[in-house]
Amino acid sequence: MEDSGQHTVYLDHAATTPLRPEALEAMLPYFTEVFGNPSSIHTMGQQARKALEASREVVAKVLDCRASEVVFTGGGTESDNAAVKGGAFALKQTGNHIVTTAIEHHAVLHACHQLESFGFETTYVPVDSDGLVDPEAVAAAVTDQTVVVSIMYANNEIGSVQPIKEISRLVRARAEEMGRTILIHTDAVQAAGYLNLSVKELGVDMLSLSAHKFHGPKGVGILYVKRGTPFVPLLMGGGQERERRSGTENIAGIVGTVMALKLAEQERAATSAHCRALRDRIIAAIPELVPGTVLNGHPNKRLDNNVNVCFPGLEAEPVLLGLDLKGVYASSGSACSTASLEPSHVLTAIGLPADIARSSLRVTLGRETTDEDIDYFLETLPTVVKRLRELPSFSPHRA
Repeated sequence: MEDSGQHTVYLDHAATTPLRPEALEAMLPYFTEVFGNPSSIHTMGQQARKALEASREVVAKVLDCRASEVVFTGGGTESDNAAVKGGAFALKQTGNHIVTTAIEHHAVLHACHQLESFGFETTYVPVDSDGLVDPEAVAAAVTDQTVVVSIMYANNEIGSVQPIKEISRLVRARAEEMGRTILIHTDAVQAAGYLNLSVKELGVDMLSLSAHKFHGPKGVGILYVKRGTPFVPLLMGGGQERERRSGTENIAGIVGTVMALKLAEQERAATSAHCRALRDRIIAAIPELVPGTVLNGHPNKRLDNNVNVCFPGLEAEPVLLGLDLKGVYASSGSACSTASLEPSHVLTAIGLPADIARSSLRVTLGRETTDEDIDYFLETLPTVVKRLRELPSFSPHRA
């Protein structure tokens, strides 16, 4: 991309993605023409209702579930909170224990922290140095008080892909042994467009998605809730979404979300192959161009569009600012916590010292990323790092 003569490269797709033109086009009529409330019985309201239910059918095909099991929410954070809290409160008479991992998104971790104030207990299962959790360890953490197990499908910072299918199998076996109901949730926000989202294959009871991670609009999320799953709504009110999420549905946003999700699923194989080739190029090149680089996350059991590295002795902010001045837009980790001075909880969980964790650079690719973009990034990054390492304040022994 060119902008006022300066090459600009967007490498922060895990934070958000540009809205697809097809999604925008699909949305427009629902802002100005078919703007009715889908709960209204008049013609315009029923036109909106028809679009809502048609959207639900499309999502159901992608998730391999019933349309009645699809709930539209206000985003991935709401979907995660609704799943973890909704399941826990629904089963509070049978137990008060939650199992998750140390590297979940804060939407899950903070939901667990809040539940702890209501008397719940949480086991945070550790991960290995590649950011992978052992399915046997998750199953072993289950007790006769466990009500919810929440394990993310793919990590938003280091891209590591968890063995959700195996985790689900082992947890269900434990639940059957104890004769109790244990709900399994996966945060699949980063997985859409790159991994198989079939809830039947994954074996989960609940699954969360966020539209703006797959070229849909911001402010729309999806929550799959398997039929028969005990669930207490997070939001109370008019009883929309079959009384699982009150609030007038955002029809325009939902229509755009579904168009983006349908296209992401159709193009998944091609997008994955495209991004994987670029990702592997970066992973191979950076250590040669920037000596001392540390790769975070599993070498290949990771999202096809994710690269996360550390530059010991530096801090992320000046690297990011240096790249920004050259028109390269990346991040140091989760976009939800980049303002924090604390090191990434994900990187410390995989065993990195705090000072090295603070030097992380996350590069996340998308369908529109080109070879030329990567050429420019790989040309720019070494120059930025070299200049910072030449500053008087830099000491190679700081790490």
